[in-house]
Amino acid sequence: MGIPLKLTKVGNSTGVVLPKEVLARLKLAKGDVVYLTETSEGYQITPYDERFARQVEAAEDFMREYRDVLRELAK
Repeated sequence: MGIPLKLTKVGNSTGVVLPKEVLARLKLAKGDVVYLTETSEGYQITPYDERFARQVEAAEDFMREYRDVLRELAK
């Protein structure tokens, strides 16, 4: 079962306040950056990892460049 979280107004946006126990388990602090990823189970929040971000960017560039080849291989 999940932890119910309250949405709150943050400027012109809406934010979610994470309990301190969650921040501790994720090793996060105020001002840190996180990833919100959609999965088959719902959404997942993970700490920002610069190395992983560069890898994802490289993969996206590769897929964009070889889009036609990948499409043919998928057939």
